[in-house]
Amino acid sequence: MRYDAILKNLPEDYPQDWAQFAGVDRHVAVTIIDADVSTVSAAADKVLRIDEPEPWILHLEFQASHDSTLSERVLKYNVLLGIRHSLPVRSVVVLLRREADGKGMTGRVVLKLPRDRKYLEFEYDTIRLWDVRPETILDGGVGTLPLLPLTEVAEPELPAMINQMENRFLQEMGQADMDSLWTATFILMGLKYDPEVSSQLLQGVRSMKESVTYQAILKEGWEIGREVGREVGREEGLEAGLERGLRKGRVAGREEEARRILLAQGSKLFGKPSAKIRKAISNIVEPAVLEQLALRLLDAKNWSDLLDTP
Repeated sequence: MRYDAILKNLPEDYPQDWAQFAGVDRHVAVTIIDADVSTVSAAADKVLRIDEPEPWILHLEFQASHDSTLSERVLKYNVLLGIRHSLPVRSVVVLLRREADGKGMTGRVVLKLPRDRKYLEFEYDTIRLWDVRPETILDGGVGTLPLLPLTEVAEPELPAMINQMENRFLQEMGQADMDSLWTATFILMGLKYDPEVSSQLLQGVRSMKESVTYQAILKEGWEIGREVGREVGREEGLEAGLERGLRKGRVAGREEEARRILLAQGSKLFGKPSAKIRKAISNIVEPAVLEQLALRLLDAKNWSDLLDTP
């Protein structure tokens, strides 16, 4: 679910970049539209309107693990989105790691009546990230750069790739946006690499030096988490590391930094908070409460659940 939330947010923040990633010309106007298809209590991952002379919808669906029903689900979203918005829909499935692949991932659905009579054929595009050349991502928009470590890149090449990512971020965005994209990169790297590898790579990122709490999470938090994780499991280890990272930020007089990190990480998990949620978090002045909220991020279902949990 962490990866799912991250990948629903990134196209919303950088729709042009993600449309380009799916093969749309970078000069075409792109806008976010409602992905909800509530008539069947479902929602597609992310939906973009491509405003060419004849507009159409780009439907992005992300998958990190194998799902034998994925093709039928994509068909359902495709049809319902087309009906809802009265536009043609192109569906693109992005497989984030090899474990998500399988013999059913053909990009085609064929439904038949008895006696082998076909009554429906549907096709969708599939992007297998491990087959994507790193240059394809590096030549695209900054909003898709967090995908770079999941492409066809060997582990020894990662430091050079991270450096190229940093150069792009430094040239094209401010510190707040960089923090958000590095957080997304760190979380997505968990799909392919050991947390130790991820933390070691990002410790040396110059553009993250401004964030005391974030650096503490990367450098100290994962070290503690790795030790605790040997005994009680990775999730509890992460919580222990995060707690110490937040404590270091508080000792350094950076409680506000802890609040900002909470909002940034929560936004990637649950989407951008409403004005009401932001106000509720800004009213929290006790550092211990902020720490507990941060530790509950992994267990909460949404912003309301996070704040309502006693």
